Amino acid sequence: MNREQISRLAHADHPIAAPLDDDSVRRLLERGITRGDERVLDLGCGGGEWLLRALTTHPKVRAEGVDTSESSLEHARKTARILGVDGRLDLHQEDAAGFAAPHAFDLVVSVGATHAFGGLLPTLAAARKHLTPGGRVLIGDAFWAGEPSPEAVEMLGDLTDLPTAMDRVIADGWTPVHGHISTRRELDDYEWAWTGSLASWALDHPADPDSSQALATATTHRDEWLRVYRDAFGFVCLVLRPTSG
Repeated sequence: MNREQISRLAHADHPIAAPLDDDSVRRLLERGITRGDERVLDLGCGGGEWLLRALTTHPKVRAEGVDTSESSLEHARKTARILGVDGRLDLHQEDAAGFAAPHAFDLVVSVGATHAFGGLLPTLAAARKHLTPGGRVLIGDAFWAGEPSPEAVEMLGDLTDLPTAMDRVIADGWTPVHGHISTRRELDDYEWAWTGSLASWALDHPADPDSSQALATATTHRDEWLRVYRDAFGFVCLVLRPTSG
């Protein structure tokens, strides 16, 4: 079982692949889609959940998503057909960092995908290239909400604290116009859903050759979350506008 299959099973009960509940997602999209007829791009869209919610809420919005995962994009297409929004959704299977479009976008989304670009600021640089004048970026990334252990840093990478991240974003030429810091409940709900969905699949399919691997992965992930990074990990989503230009 590869990483993509594990992720699909783990997110079965939490389709937004980030520690956000439905109300938080709705409010963030409301701050990003202010007219109701925007053109929206998601860089690293996965199963397209952010785009699908934007399209179903705003019947004049058009959306495009970019991801390398064929199965995730096919899932997005299938769901879009069921919801009746497929005529307003275009999906591209390619590296989001190198994506080029013939037009600009009013809102560029990239939540939980900064690793694909090499970090927060490179993700914002990629988003800026696609943005219309006056457009907005909705970005989500992790930060240290507490003092991390060396093991946590080794596991999750060289994150900063939130004030430092904000200073870097502002110095890079962006002004935050809205934000959301994931609550403890959102963070815990996400991890319980991730580990629980994967473990449940394994228990429901004991004869599947991947069952033991799935259960072991869920167990390891849960142990790492509880013992290594739970008390230090945070997640923030920002709605940003270019400060000038």
